[in-house]
Amino acid sequence: MSEHIEAKKGDIAKIVLLPGDPLRAKHIAETFLDDPRCYNTVRNALGYTGTYKGIKISVQGTGMGIPSTLIYAEELINYYGCEILIRVGTCGGMAPEIKVRDVVLAQSATTDSAIIQNTFGSGLYYAPTADFSLLDHAYTAAKKERIAVKVGNIISEDRFYNEEIDRKKLIQYNVLGAEMEAAGLYLIAAKYNVKALAVLTISNHIISGESTPASERERSFNDMVKVALEAAVSQVKV
Repeated sequence: MSEHIEAKKGDIAKIVLLPGDPLRAKHIAETFLDDPRCYNTVRNALGYTGTYKGIKISVQGTGMGIPSTLIYAEELINYYGCEILIRVGTCGGMAPEIKVRDVVLAQSATTDSAIIQNTFGSGLYYAPTADFSLLDHAYTAAKKERIAVKVGNIISEDRFYNEEIDRKKLIQYNVLGAEMEAAGLYLIAAKYNVKALAVLTISNHIISGESTPASERERSFNDMVKVALEAAVSQVKV
């Protein structure tokens, strides 16, 4: 077991879906996985392992923000040998072409977090980027299921309440939406040479103020999970 995950070696699959909300981890496991088994309850960061289309897959709640996400990503990689990490979560839309209920595939993740400078030092601005194979298969899966999907740059913000940020300039530079985890996940995946992708549901539009009722949000969330699972199983050599 690791510091924050009580699973034994072998309890967690090489492929892990990473929702921020532990209750969403429970929902994913019970809705999409066959024979799910809970392997972690430490800090109520629920983790489950089951199978999807016969392939072993885990789902682990990470909490909110880059620091919390990195705790679980580091331990999943270094203690449990996980090789494919896919964030599934909500995102606030920003660009005009982004609509509520769209699925966004984060090709790259801009950030106002100090994580880049803390890693590389001042003067070097590393660009956290998704794994192309995962991105490609996720896009193909979304199109096949006729799910509205957009691909591009997002911003992983350090603060949820962030009135000081210049969103107009971000939109001018084609940033599609805002969330709080992907840049950290992409950075740590690159460090350890594993694959990572963020598949996100637009739950609200930050600029227009449009939002979704709970019932529609749940359906959109399920579409996102299907896309993530199809991308995940595409990486397994049968």
